[in-house]
Amino acid sequence: MKQEFILLQQCLQAAATAVRKRFGKVGYQLKGKANLVTKADVASQKTILKLITKNFPSHDYLAEENDIKNTGSDYVWVIDPIDGTTNFAHTFPQIGISIALFYKGEPVLGGVTNPISGETFLAQKGKGATLNGKKIHVSKTAKLDQSLLVTGFPYNRFTRMPELLKRFESFLNSCHDVRRLGSAALDLCWLAAGRTDGYWEDNLNPWDVGAGVLILQEAGGKVTDFNGKKYQNILDYGNTLLASNGKIHQQMLKIIRQIPHKCQKSKK
Repeated sequence: MKQEFILLQQCLQAAATAVRKRFGKVGYQLKGKANLVTKADVASQKTILKLITKNFPSHDYLAEENDIKNTGSDYVWVIDPIDGTTNFAHTFPQIGISIALFYKGEPVLGGVTNPISGETFLAQKGKGATLNGKKIHVSKTAKLDQSLLVTGFPYNRFTRMPELLKRFESFLNSCHDVRRLGSAALDLCWLAAGRTDGYWEDNLNPWDVGAGVLILQEAGGKVTDFNGKKYQNILDYGNTLLASNGKIHQQMLKIIRQIPHKCQKSKK
């Protein structure tokens, strides 16, 4: 896995360069009412896929901007060229480039970089997680009422507002506070670094969370769906997501279960 890990870092660096030089200089198009795409997303994805296909031509990949290779390979690269495109379009510098390598349905490598801040989170299965080369670990907060949580709202929020706001209110009444930062990949990484204690969101996709899930797990955190179960295959990742430092997971799950979940994947 050494060569794959080296390539992962090269992809993140090359994509970050492509994104940085377009920051504040490109407009956007709408894929949905609240779902944006920019020329920077496209450039970043092309940069990543070019490196992957050159170095590992037999590997499959699943990338956000409608690039899919599915030959049945045990290796699948899962790519989000810019996670937080709405932030990017508004020059809000909370964005992440997310790349994960799955082997037989489970993430074994993960990397997320913020090309604006320069923070890069990396993980290898069984080898821990790092931020700019230094080991990171989840927080030790053991009580929900002492925690700082983070969440996001899905693209189909307009048809699900009562449910989403009720869940938000329940958590807001049960913790120190809640943040909403706009990048699922970075939300998971910040949780892994101990900056927050828990995170919930739904209607996400594998490319949003594939790398972040591994980074969090390798930092000592826990990830399940809203039923408290582990993901069974790549396409399940992010459909519903509950992530924590592990210590407050059951407390968060109790709140999640009190509010019926009505999520259906929104069309891209």
